[in-house]
Amino acid sequence: MTALTSPEHSLIEIAADQPLLAQVERWAAINSGTRNLKGLAAVAGELADAFSLIDAPGVDTVGSDGTITAIDHGQHLHLSVRPEAAVRILLTGHMDTVFPVDHPFQTIVHRPDGTINGPGVADMKSGLAIMRAALIAIEASPMASRIGYDVLINSDEETGSLSSAQLIERLAGSKIAALTYEPALPDGTLAGARGGTGNFSIVVRGRSAHAGRNPDDGRNAVVAAADIAIQLTRARSPTLSVNPARIDGGGPNNVVPDLAILRVNFRPASSDEISRAKAHIDAVVADAARHHDVNIVVYGGFNRPPKPIDPGAAKLFELVKAAGAALGLDIGWRATGGVCDGNNIAACGVPVVDTMGARGGAIHSADEFLLVDSLAERAALSALTIFRIAERGHL
Repeated sequence: MTALTSPEHSLIEIAADQPLLAQVERWAAINSGTRNLKGLAAVAGELADAFSLIDAPGVDTVGSDGTITAIDHGQHLHLSVRPEAAVRILLTGHMDTVFPVDHPFQTIVHRPDGTINGPGVADMKSGLAIMRAALIAIEASPMASRIGYDVLINSDEETGSLSSAQLIERLAGSKIAALTYEPALPDGTLAGARGGTGNFSIVVRGRSAHAGRNPDDGRNAVVAAADIAIQLTRARSPTLSVNPARIDGGGPNNVVPDLAILRVNFRPASSDEISRAKAHIDAVVADAARHHDVNIVVYGGFNRPPKPIDPGAAKLFELVKAAGAALGLDIGWRATGGVCDGNNIAACGVPVVDTMGARGGAIHSADEFLLVDSLAERAALSALTIFRIAERGHL
């Protein structure tokens, strides 16, 4: 280690000395898939000693029969410390995983290579442990009185943070920076610029008829939905991906189907591409409704805007890189197509580094792994970054 002051040495020792692995093992053993409200409540209970519990509003979803239903979500956790401080930051994480309660991937395995395999060990039960360790170290440091922070741990990040988006936006207000605890890549690389994402359910209602006796009296909703899917893909470009993922609907082979729901995902790299995609959706839907003589309603939207590396974000990345260098770590970053709450925070004009969690990989699969030796390393990196923000009073 180089360029560390005595208070910084003490800081990183406290952060690295926390029971990080034990916490990850305990929390990852609790299934907390986004729809498993009981499991989410159990994880929240593990964390809630210092947090306020915030009820999550229901989020409308389009069922396979075209009906709109409000889906309940787990409570979110919020902690506010020294809100009166002149220097304030936001730290965010999520307690949910992509593995539902009935998924076969439920247990933790220690591997000979120094990794553990288990649901959420990287994404992001380890990130929560690292955030906690860093804040414990900050509170024991001489910089504690100089910085205020809000912590948000939401329960729905893996499904788009639809029930927590307004809370993220509110808490981001007046913050000079934000840290989010998604996992870094196995080599320690951070996510830099991110594209955005939008998810849509396009409900097509036609008219049923006998497929043999009077098919021309029908209006085939599945054909119309398939046509929309093909037409939407024509908006693809190097900076906009379009993925029609599923068509629900239809019925017996001898009936012209009167209902279909097209599910489609867009990944724009810029706000201009969002505008172009919206215009394209409108045009395609209007054309399909006219050509196929069907009724069409579009649900959904662009819930995560693109996250560019603007001057403020560049300063924060450089601060993290300098903290890493002081710890003997070579911190780099690169653009990624994935999305997270960092997108939402950046859209509020707040510089954010959103992969301050542990090193790991194969997330969202049964091969998910965590490099155990990165726990103390990343806790020290996070603590030192926050310490130096407090010390400087700016980025």
